[in-house]
Amino acid sequence: MSAPRATTDQRIGVLIDADNTSSAHAGAILEECARFGQPTVKRAYGDWTTQHLVGWKSALLTHAIQPVQQFANTRGKNSTDSALIIDAMDLLYAGNLERFALVSSDSDFTRLATRLREEGRYVVGIGRRTTPEALVAACDEFKFIEVITGEQEAGDSEDPEAPQLPDLPRIFQSAIDGTSDDDGWSHLSAVGSHIQKRHASFDPRNYGFAKLVALARAQDYLDVEQTGNVTRVRRRPGRKGAAKR
Repeated sequence: MSAPRATTDQRIGVLIDADNTSSAHAGAILEECARFGQPTVKRAYGDWTTQHLVGWKSALLTHAIQPVQQFANTRGKNSTDSALIIDAMDLLYAGNLERFALVSSDSDFTRLATRLREEGRYVVGIGRRTTPEALVAACDEFKFIEVITGEQEAGDSEDPEAPQLPDLPRIFQSAIDGTSDDDGWSHLSAVGSHIQKRHASFDPRNYGFAKLVALARAQDYLDVEQTGNVTRVRRRPGRKGAAKR
């Protein structure tokens, strides 16, 4: 939606924390990553000698994902995290990737996401709704596995530990105020970009809509007009209605 979409020469490295991610979602995760660039590096990290990761073996072959073996050398220490972080930095300094996808719900990757962005790389995070806010905010965009897989109804989270979705009227109105012309109208693309920069996990699918324009049209406090390929939006005078899903 509002994110800068990939051109054909933009390459993305997909680094998967297999210890923290179900193999059943491998296909959906790679399909989501392909929206942001050409996946030229696809690696999954874990101790492949354990039964815990046996389900990943067929997924690795099906999706041409390279397994990276990391033995759990010390009890209580996550060696997989260290291996992924080291590889990410090697790939960064090799200079062959414009974007990174970090697939994990583990907050240990927060600093990695921040470091990659400091070097000008676009970072997409993919994890569960229970992912700590620190990791979500450290990414340019963060996509919830429950949404991209359809595993859970969009906009609905039964887990009490899951972060609440941002208040839709507030973020829409703030974005419009920050991007509107003198007449009060804003380009919808500018509104989407404004929201994404401030809320990394924002995605129309979180609220049950495939596209930003459909989400905007469903809000009774917004006016939406389209002229050719240009869609504009403004706050409807006198309306402060709640978000519709």
